[in-house]
Amino acid sequence: MAEKSFFAPLIAWKNLFEKPVTIRVPKEKREAAERYRGFHINDWNKCIGCGTCAKICPTDAITMVEVPDMKQEYGMKPQRPAIDYGRCSFCAMCVDICTTGSLQMTREYIFVSPNPEDFYYAPTEKGILKKEPSEIKIGWTREDTNDLLDLDRVVPEHMPAEERVDSFVEFVKAYSKEEAIKEAARCVECAICVDRCPEHMQIPQYIKSIWKDDLKDALKWLLKGVEEQNNFGANPLSGVCGRVCTHRCEEVCAISHRGEAIAIRWLKRYIVDNVPANQWSDIVKFESPKKNKKVGIIGSGPAGLSAAYFLATMGYEVDIYESLNRPGGVMRYGIPRYRLPDEALDKDIAFIESLGVRIYTGVTVGKDIPFEEFRQKYDAIFVSTGLTLGRSTRMPGSDHPDVVQALPLLREIRDYLRGEGPEPKIARRVVVIGGGNVAMDIARSLARLQKMKYGEVNVTVTCLERTFDEMPADMEEIEEAQEEGVKIYPGWGPREVIFYPNEDKIKGVKCVKCTEVFDENRKFNPKFDETEICYYDGDMIIEAIGQAPDYSFLPEEWKSKLQFAGPRILTNNLRQTQIPWLFAGGDIVNGPDIIHAVADGYWAARGIDQYLSNQ
Repeated sequence: MAEKSFFAPLIAWKNLFEKPVTIRVPKEKREAAERYRGFHINDWNKCIGCGTCAKICPTDAITMVEVPDMKQEYGMKPQRPAIDYGRCSFCAMCVDICTTGSLQMTREYIFVSPNPEDFYYAPTEKGILKKEPSEIKIGWTREDTNDLLDLDRVVPEHMPAEERVDSFVEFVKAYSKEEAIKEAARCVECAICVDRCPEHMQIPQYIKSIWKDDLKDALKWLLKGVEEQNNFGANPLSGVCGRVCTHRCEEVCAISHRGEAIAIRWLKRYIVDNVPANQWSDIVKFESPKKNKKVGIIGSGPAGLSAAYFLATMGYEVDIYESLNRPGGVMRYGIPRYRLPDEALDKDIAFIESLGVRIYTGVTVGKDIPFEEFRQKYDAIFVSTGLTLGRSTRMPGSDHPDVVQALPLLREIRDYLRGEGPEPKIARRVVVIGGGNVAMDIARSLARLQKMKYGEVNVTVTCLERTFDEMPADMEEIEEAQEEGVKIYPGWGPREVIFYPNEDKIKGVKCVKCTEVFDENRKFNPKFDETEICYYDGDMIIEAIGQAPDYSFLPEEWKSKLQFAGPRILTNNLRQTQIPWLFAGGDIVNGPDIIHAVADGYWAARGIDQYLSNQ
């Protein structure tokens, strides 16, 4: 041990007269460094309540607290972080990982209060000192080059446009194991996506199971959901939704605020595609006592299949009646094979049938079996007949045989491709009227048929919506259609079919400029500039401007007792109509959306169970 210097006492006396480096708080204040990590502020307009800051805090200083009377919106939770400065180590990891950038640290570090509760608070944009934002000096900020979040999506392999337009092969490849685990690792498990999903699928749970490489557990989350809550959040059509779901969940993904949303839809597909179908029954077991009640379902689309699935898990005997030759409804006949192969749909349906659900195809209720006879056969009925009738522009010339509806033509194409029908008419030049996904589906299908038959693509799409953003079609559908050679011209309203002089042969369609689609109340009320005219050439015109329901199977006696909102049937939250034993769901209740139809099936099953139990 070193000996102490002889002059040490003298040095100590010298320091006695030096000015101390400490400051007299709070009377004196030293300006903090520019990157100082002081008290927090939080912009509540940006904060979505995801809780990522609380999860990463190494000292458990952050707690998510409920905010009373906060407006409920998709994409956010009514929670905000509260910070305990008795525990906070000012490490700034909460700021570094904040998904929206709402949480920041200031250069403020002096706060005096005799009340210890004042040091636990939910910061706002005014901070703990209640200053105006313009008076606050920001300290620590996240460096863009050192992000704690992985903001870039893992994109599966896509077939190039020049290759995919030559066939109807599914062009989005499945994730490999490595890709799926890497994409799953990006999830922060905030569960904001769960609230946005109409079926409330337990998304963080099955993504976490992928990350753990436990696909059996992931499949359970997909097909059983929360078992203790009547399989809440389960999706019996996960193989379908893993391909063609509108994935509203991804729109509110916390990561999307600073990067690309988690590929929730593709991760769902990865699970279904990589667990052999012959193992599903062993992995996902339902043990419900059989109930001596029978339920009849009209329509085998997503709502009908979903209702049958959940009713079967409850122990009911379920029969589905489908007027077409194969089950699936719009999934089978309205969505092209390059987006949804038959094999994926058949896999989901086979598991539903394995639960005891019987599906009768080629049987039209109201025609092959009278509705009254059908009514007497079952204790409750669920109607999910979909939107099967096309809507016409009714412009002059629209009654020509070469002006056709999109959905029937899509059905003809599907039958033709599986060898169950004749080749549909394939014109060299086609004009599609409409801006939704059905318009994109028929345009892209005809582009493929043209390329296969004529070696070139000549498809034009025009619609009332003035921009791509206004068009109801998914942006990915619009972009992929353009990549495949489809020309899209938004902002035009069809006025009449143009014919060659002295011939009953279509030359094209005359359109006028659309200046407004919706009024200030968001009501459909298009306005046009009749002086601005455009012509689109085509030998065939496809109308894809919407669909309508067909209620001809319902006797007037029962139909008159129902309430409607336009063409849609009104139901309560359990999808029960004004006729106690009659339930409805899917497109005829909530409009065209597969995942919403799945949710309708779930709630209808709950409603039917409640009705029959009370009965």
